[in-house]
Amino acid sequence: LKQPHLYFWCSKNSNCIQPLSEHCTMSSKKVVVDGRGHLMGRLASIVAKRILMGENIIVVRCEEIMISGTLLRNKIRFANFRKKRMNTNPKKGPFHYRSPSEHLWKTVRGMIPHKTNRGKMAMRRFKPFDGIPEKYHKKKRMVIPQALKIIKLSPGRKFCVLGRLSTEVGWKQAKVVERLESERKIKSSAFYKKKKVLLEKRRKAAKAVEAKKVQAESHQGCQEGCRYEGC
Repeated sequence: LKQPHLYFWCSKNSNCIQPLSEHCTMSSKKVVVDGRGHLMGRLASIVAKRILMGENIIVVRCEEIMISGTLLRNKIRFANFRKKRMNTNPKKGPFHYRSPSEHLWKTVRGMIPHKTNRGKMAMRRFKPFDGIPEKYHKKKRMVIPQALKIIKLSPGRKFCVLGRLSTEVGWKQAKVVERLESERKIKSSAFYKKKKVLLEKRRKAAKAVEAKKVQAESHQGCQEGCRYEGC
């Protein structure tokens, strides 16, 4: 059976549609995925499959990933998860991570054979982040339609945001990430306005060059006609 393409959309331009296999190969640049508005389980399953196939994937804004079910239900599930520990020496694990990026990392790790060499190499190709680090500010961010909450979760179904759940269970960096994100959005807005002006100037310049080229061709044709027809 032929495997269907996983289509990625650019989060800034809805007309930019590319199959992931064409966008990124094993030796090409990394794919930056914007985690905002995605369902965690669906996102993790697709990411796990792609990193096992040799692709490098970075997920940013993990604090805005969504989970189906109410906040209370997910808090109870996490409370039950926290009870799981080693009886003789709890320091040896299991470890209960609090931050959203580590939540996603552990979810992806549970979907691959992480104790084998193949799984270890795959996990090295996956990097989740809370917020957007500075080196990814100007990178094109993609989304995965197969994991979007607005497409895959029925209207009226309850959900909660991973960032709030993490805050309720002990994550203490939410305000820091929020402050950094607000600063980044101000810079991003200024950069986008400047880029828009430059693109408009480039479009006008290209249009002027095209007009001059058409005019020169028509003038050349007129000269040749005058030469051979004797007009």
